[in-house]
Amino acid sequence: MNHQNAPQYRLLAAIATLLADARDDERGDVPGWVMITLMSAVLVAGLLAIAGPALTDLFNQAISQVTQN
Repeated sequence: MNHQNAPQYRLLAAIATLLADARDDERGDVPGWVMITLMSAVLVAGLLAIAGPALTDLFNQAISQVTQN
């Protein structure tokens, strides 16, 4: 019996080929992900610079209310 012509071996070969192709497609666009990560970091840093003092005051008020009671 020739194993290359058996249906289960052809099916397994086709699945292996599809998985290998899918693995190559999932690599993505590395420069795009780097840009998204950097833009997110800049956005967070900007929000902290703008809202930082207000958040610090809010935190201090909350802590003082908890410790007074």
